[in-house]
Amino acid sequence: MTSRHLIDASRGARIRTRLGVGHLTQLGFSGADLAGLWNELLATVMRDPQDAGALMDLSALAQLLGHAATGIDLQERALALDTVYRSRPTPAAPKVRLLAIAAATDIAGNIPLDFLLAGSDVDLVTLHVSAAHPIPSVLPDHDIAIVAMGNAEGVTPLLAHLSQTLAGWPRPVLNAPDRILQLERDRLFRLLQDMPGLDCPMTGRASRGDLERVGAGAHSLVHNLPDGRFPLIIRPLDSHAGKGLEKVETPAALLSYLETHADDAFFISRFVDYAGPDGVFCKYRLVFIDGVPFPVHMAISEQWKIWYYNAHMEQSEGKRHAEAHFMETFDDVFVARHRVELRELCERVGLDYFGIDCAETRDGKLLLFEGETALIVHDMDPPDVYPYKGPQMRKLFAAFVAMLHRRAKGNTDTSVPVQPEVDETLTVIPAYAGYGNVATSGSTQAALAAGDSRTSLDQ
Repeated sequence: MTSRHLIDASRGARIRTRLGVGHLTQLGFSGADLAGLWNELLATVMRDPQDAGALMDLSALAQLLGHAATGIDLQERALALDTVYRSRPTPAAPKVRLLAIAAATDIAGNIPLDFLLAGSDVDLVTLHVSAAHPIPSVLPDHDIAIVAMGNAEGVTPLLAHLSQTLAGWPRPVLNAPDRILQLERDRLFRLLQDMPGLDCPMTGRASRGDLERVGAGAHSLVHNLPDGRFPLIIRPLDSHAGKGLEKVETPAALLSYLETHADDAFFISRFVDYAGPDGVFCKYRLVFIDGVPFPVHMAISEQWKIWYYNAHMEQSEGKRHAEAHFMETFDDVFVARHRVELRELCERVGLDYFGIDCAETRDGKLLLFEGETALIVHDMDPPDVYPYKGPQMRKLFAAFVAMLHRRAKGNTDTSVPVQPEVDETLTVIPAYAGYGNVATSGSTQAALAAGDSRTSLDQ
């Protein structure tokens, strides 16, 4: 098939640059003065309302500081000027040019490419798309593209549309949109439910009305969840980082939950007690790169509802020792124990890059909580506290870059270079008087670590 998309070889010289989410997050995580940087960028935009790169960085900063709505508003203003941005710093002599096709959503909604590519020889250019900002017919030149979107509820229509749009793309494309869609909570269990050695709890959607009737004893849980029984896990449809996630033990507890959550629809699934013999819960994050699993972290807690941010690993030398052992022996122990399940899981999902959060059941099965492409992966943990993490993350990052190199080699240029018409009209950005208070909203690190934040680093 001949693609409708053409490559403009000169477009690369005109791509707007920005600091990027990864760099800004690293600054915040290290305790840098994000408020001062915010004020500098705000002054830049007030002098030049057409500085879309500064607008995009302001958008990321607002979200990192806990002002999600302001961040999305600033991003939309930037995308009205341009949808294509290059993240700095750019490699002096890039060997691979990567075009990331990202959703115009919050900063946690796409693959964390800034982290995966830090210090590499890959030039990262990101195209932000949405219903209001479709893929343009003329593209900046690139060696390979990747669909960087996660599988958040609001991105589903965009992914479905992209499956058709990307047919006949003029360059190799990683992460097919239709495969990303299979990671949705109520689809993934159908994809994996008959796999031996794997427990992927059935997930169902339920309206508020259905659940209210269940709580009142007027509706059977099995109508929404065939294997449904109490205790039950419940969360709002587009919940991330544990926001709204609870275990409800009884119908009465379900009604109490609904009283404190105003959402109209929820995901529900059966609760699996995955505590070890010592009563401690261990949860693992893995990513798959070209079919190969890599460890990201191991969170250890005395409670079932566990993420890395609430496991307080930094406070326990014993926990960190266990995590270090998990990483150091990952291939020989964890992978060897679940080799068949991991291989088949990867084959069924069919993505070039994705991650999972998982555990092990008491009878030795691999317990799958979630599959996602946009799970956070980073190397920002202090090396004096986590000396074992840096080498592991560098190994993971190198594998991702190596995949890009391998896949880009199949590149054949079948497009016709064109020079696009340049739109000389300028979009006037309204005054920014309402944004000064964002920089004075409290601790940056507290905002970064907020457990109920969609932009939490340690989801």
